[in-house]
Amino acid sequence: MDAKNPLIQFLPFILIFGIFYLLLIMPMRRRQKKHQELLGKLTKGDRVITNGGIFGTVVEVGDDKLTLRIAEPRVDIQVARSAVAGLAKDAGSVDLTASEPK
Repeated sequence: MDAKNPLIQFLPFILIFGIFYLLLIMPMRRRQKKHQELLGKLTKGDRVITNGGIFGTVVEVGDDKLTLRIAEPRVDIQVARSAVAGLAKDAGSVDLTASEPK
């Protein structure tokens, strides 16, 4: 019988795991780290969008929750800090004032 080196036998599995790590795990960890930094840097006045698609302006910042103003006059909601998907870069073009139905 031919006794092969165990390292050579596991080399394909090691290569597949290495490619899997480089293509999937590493970018996901970077994205998660950026998102955590964003959540930590949220301040009053930032315009954000939640995971549910709600645009709002941060009115109050707590340890684990935020108060968002979603419309005028003073329509505020409290959301978990983790519910913020990101900054609403295009939220400036969204009119947050109430309008009459047509």
